[in-house]
Amino acid sequence: MKFKNHFKNKNILVIGGTGTIGAGLTETLLREAKPKVLRVLSNDENALFQMKYRLRAYENIRYLIGDVRDKSRMRWAVRAVDTVFHSAALKHVALSEYNPFDAVETNVLGTQNVIEACLTERVKKMVFISTDKAVCPTSTMGATKLLAERLVRDASAYRGAAPTQFCCVRFGNVLGSRGSLVPLISRQVRDGGPVTITDSRATRFFMSVDEAVRLVLNAAADSKGGEIYILKMPSIRIRELMEVVIEHFAPKFGYSADEIRIEEIGLRKGEKLHEELMTEEESFAARQINGMFKIKTPRPDKKQQEYSSEKNRFLNKREIKKLLVQASVLEKE
Repeated sequence: MKFKNHFKNKNILVIGGTGTIGAGLTETLLREAKPKVLRVLSNDENALFQMKYRLRAYENIRYLIGDVRDKSRMRWAVRAVDTVFHSAALKHVALSEYNPFDAVETNVLGTQNVIEACLTERVKKMVFISTDKAVCPTSTMGATKLLAERLVRDASAYRGAAPTQFCCVRFGNVLGSRGSLVPLISRQVRDGGPVTITDSRATRFFMSVDEAVRLVLNAAADSKGGEIYILKMPSIRIRELMEVVIEHFAPKFGYSADEIRIEEIGLRKGEKLHEELMTEEESFAARQINGMFKIKTPRPDKKQQEYSSEKNRFLNKREIKKLLVQASVLEKE
């Protein structure tokens, strides 16, 4: 892969490095890219301690305790770094709705702190991890991630002589990430149900942790500054995902799948029925490269199809199960 040579013998910082994507980036870079030094920054001391034990075989990793809200800490963290991956965020829609000031502090002002630190310390490249919820946002979390995207993409306008190149990567839902849907469904099945769904019509984009990590690394290697990268991924009807997971786990907990009821509870505040990964305006600037969309320069003569989870190709239940097994969310039978 292209990214392997790109990061060899480089100094790298992963902010939010103990989260699902941050840890995936850290381990993939250490294993495949052979960086000179890899710094992992997190505000979760216990998670850093556990990572240090898990990755004890690597001598080129440094563990930093810090928070993106602390501008001076960010400046020290990025010093002498070539590439910064910024994946720290408040990511849960419902929690951000009830803690909006904190969402702004972390997702917006925290991102600005990272940008300014990168410019001041002349970091070569900064990669920001965004979300489909930043597209036409209906939630506080989505709105803060959209503003953070704009700050990153427009940072070159005030970088002056700094060499830093900035880009963004947008995700759908990541299978197997902390707080993701499948572990919740399995717990509800274990308890005999009901399994709760917000709306039976709901659809989402899904990707595995490995797909997400490789998207970020390949985007970073390709970027020249100002781009948004989006992995091409299938859509899933949430009810069908639930049915697949129920069919898998029900016998393991002593139930038949028919005994587990699915209960519709309604959309939560700020939540969408369907997700989008690019706006109509962005579709004019999108082109396809290596299994992903790259949004950069407007091309008014050519428009991509609308990229909505409602109108994208859906996986059938057999394909959903195969995806869950490949993502190591369900064990192979």
